[in-house]
This record gives sequence, structure tokens and C-alpha cells, in this order.
Amino acid sequence: MQMPSITVLGLLLDMDGTLVNSDAVVARIWRGWAAEKGLDPEEVLRVAHGRQGHATMAAVLPERPVEENLAENRALLAKETADTDGIVPVPGAPAFLKAIETLPHALVTSADMGLATARMEAAGLRMPAVRVTSESVSASKPDPEGFLKGAAELGFQPADCVVFEDSGAGIAAGLAAGMPVVGVGPRASAHGPTVHVPDLERVRVEPLQGGRVRLTFDG
Repeated sequence: MQMPSITVLGLLLDMDGTLVNSDAVVARIWRGWAAEKGLDPEEVLRVAHGRQGHATMAAVLPERPVEENLAENRALLAKETADTDGIVPVPGAPAFLKAIETLPHALVTSADMGLATARMEAAGLRMPAVRVTSESVSASKPDPEGFLKGAAELGFQPADCVVFEDSGAGIAAGLAAGMPVVGVGPRASAHGPTVHVPDLERVRVEPLQGGRVRLTFDG
């Protein structure tokens, strides 16, 4: 049976759950926050993956003022940045980043630059030279702004880029940007990605003539 493949010019990579397994930290931080607010931790965690913190707060506490969410998010970000216990690379992430090192790619994450740097370093992963972090956008995933900016930074049209994502919010953002989406990990399969793989060990990278890249998936 022929394995599915996608041919593109640029690669746009989410971080948490896609390159870095930070689930232990995310669960600790957001379970604690949910307990303080008297909310169901599982519901909060379901919403939290892939979104900026203030967007998660707005989703589960819709009546709260934006300013309060932004202020509380700053405090949570400081906790998240300091907590790297249990952070590891997603299987295949080091080899995948090595394989695309000379190819056009960008990190597109809902984390800010400090959190992204802390988690990539904790996982022992190389930080891409091009990155779109929370400081770079006005709207959180599932808004497509981050991926559209990533494509523009690489100098490509959206349809010439592929998104690697794990969360429902991130997959929705990539599809809304008009890009094929590779869903990575157990969360991704339920959200309709173009292709789904259990981890990055199942992705093969093949540079082609003319600057294009063929990605083949052994799901």
C-alpha cells in the first residue's frame, strides 16, 4: 500500500504536543488553576491545549473581564516557564528537526518567547530561526493568524506550507489558513487533520528539486 505524502515549500511547526511533550506541566498548572476557580479540571484541560492562556480563561469564564484574564495569564506564564519537570521531546522530534535543518521552516506556537525557549531547551531541541510566538499575533489559535504570519515570514503562499499540530485549536487554525495539516499524537486524530501520525518517527523528509519538500507518512 502506498504511504500518503504531501509536497510543499515550507513547514510550520507547533511546539507543545508536536515537538515537545509538556503535558505534565500543562496538567499541573491548569489543574491547579481550575481548582482555585472551582472548575472541572478535565474541561479546562480540554480547552487549554493549543491556546494562549488568556484565551483558555475567556473560553471557560466568558463573563470575566479581558484585563483580568491577561493579568492572570502573566502570572501563569511565569509559573509555566519556571516548571520544566517532566518535559521531553516527542518521539522522533530530534531527528525530524535535524532532517529539516536546512529547509524552510518556522515555529508557530501559542507560547511566548520565554516559555518557548525554556521548553525547547528542556527537551534538548534546536530552536528554529524563524518563530511566531504569542507576542507576534493579535489572536490565539484557532485563529489562523499565526500560521499565516509563519508562511509570510518564510516567503510562501499559505497553500505552499504544511502545518504540524497536535491540538484541536491548532488543527482548526491550520485548516482555516488554507494549509494541509499533519496531526501529531493521540489528541490530533479526533480533529480532522489532513494526515495523522502517532509521532514524528513516522514522518520521512525528502528534499526535491526546485526547493520543494516531499513528506511521506507511515501512520
